[in-house]
Parts: sequence; C-alpha cells; structure tokens
Amino acid sequence: MGWIEESAKVVDALGEQEFPKILTEAMRSVVPFEFTVIFAYFKDYKPLDVYDDFPKAKRKVMVDAYQEGPYLLDPFYLNSVAPLDQRLVRLRDLAPDRFYQSEYFRNYYKQTGLAEEIGFLVDVGDNVSVVISAMREHKVFSAREFRDLKALFPFVAACSRRHWKGLITRFADGPVQEGPRLSSLIEKAFQSVGGNLLTPRETEVVEYALKGHSAEATGKLLGIAPGTVRIHRRNIYGKLQISSQGELFSLFIATLAEMS
Repeated sequence: MGWIEESAKVVDALGEQEFPKILTEAMRSVVPFEFTVIFAYFKDYKPLDVYDDFPKAKRKVMVDAYQEGPYLLDPFYLNSVAPLDQRLVRLRDLAPDRFYQSEYFRNYYKQTGLAEEIGFLVDVGDNVSVVISAMREHKVFSAREFRDLKALFPFVAACSRRHWKGLITRFADGPVQEGPRLSSLIEKAFQSVGGNLLTPRETEVVEYALKGHSAEATGKLLGIAPGTVRIHRRNIYGKLQISSQGELFSLFIATLAEMS
C-alpha cells in the first residue's frame, strides 16, 4: 500500500488511540526502519513515553532507563526546549563534538544497539514538544532515505499538532510549574554527595563535559581557554574524589536516582 492510502489512514486516526501506530506505519511505507519511540517534552519534567514499539528487553533501556536520568544528556531532549526549531534531524547533527566519546554514549546509548536514530521535532503547543524517533539497528539512513522522510515533515507535523493538542495536561494533574534546569540538577546532585562542593563555573564545566563537549568546545562556549577548562576538570575530580569522566557520569546518574 502506498503513501496516499497510508496517509489517509493517519488522517482518519486523528484523536484515536491508534494514531501513533498508524502514523509510524505510514512513515515505514516510505522508508523502512525497525523501531519508533515518541517522547513528549515539557520544560524540566521527565519525558512522557507517548508511544513506542520496542520489545520488552529493549524497552527497559530505551524508555525505563532513559526516563531515570540519561534523558538530561540526550541531544534530542536538549534541542527540544521551546522555542523549537521544527525539523527532521539526525542525532549526529545535534550532538556535541565529543558526543561519541562521552560517558553518556559509552555507558547508556551504546546499550541501545542502534546504528542510527533520526527524529521529527514538532512543537505541539503550550511549550510542549514531541520527538518522533525513527531507529535502525543495522545500517544508517541513506541521504535519499533521509530526503524522502524529510519530505513528509509538513504532514507529520500538522497531524501531530492536531492529535497532541493539549498534551500539556498529561505532565501534571495541577498547575504545571517550571522545574530546575540541568545545571541546577547537577548542582543539587553533587551537593547531595558532599555539600556545596562545586563553584558555579565548575558546575558549568561539569554540565558541558557530561553532554559530550570537548575542552576546546567548552572553552569557546564559556569564553575561557581550553587549558582553563582542563584545570577546572582536575579541580572537580579532586573535590569529588574521582579520577575519570566515567566516574563523574556514574556519580551524577546515581545521585539523580537518589533524588527522584
């Protein structure tokens, strides 16, 4: 069945529980891929798993573990804050320069076993964004396949805005209030293991290190020399009594779990 027939099914399913599944099937009729997950993001609330088609074991990594804290370092999450640049994008095009050497990638993302993830970033209103991820296990999307999916974006975005209008109500039963940013969560996490250990600048350096920025990229963002960034990192490790970025990541995730 072709795109015209599949897209008609999508329109018929607007407002129905089966909409995400039918939307995914329509996208697959154009370009095949193995898995889909649709997360909704609002400010600093934990992301909502709106839909996924993972088998049970993979869902433990892709959804359950993700929602416990690693999402804070996910480039899709970090690029889904309003105002949103709505588009289809490859994960690698959002990621910082050392993302694939970061502890987030090594300790979490590699467990997904994915060859590539691309995402439709859509603003559905009320500062809520939805990321519809298409995932492949064995090969990346070709340039042509990416273009073919990109051509669907206006349709996917329009249907998503219609279907998920009012999604903000699922983030809280009462009035929705803004929570702390990642930097504040880092500060609170490390306060919990040893008091007010880090200076504001050191907290910023930790944030960029955890996201996957190199010393050079961090220095450029903060307006300081890369050597100064490295000095800050050595001081941070000394204060926290750790010796590697891997330990820093583990400490951050462990303390976030204690705070939840």
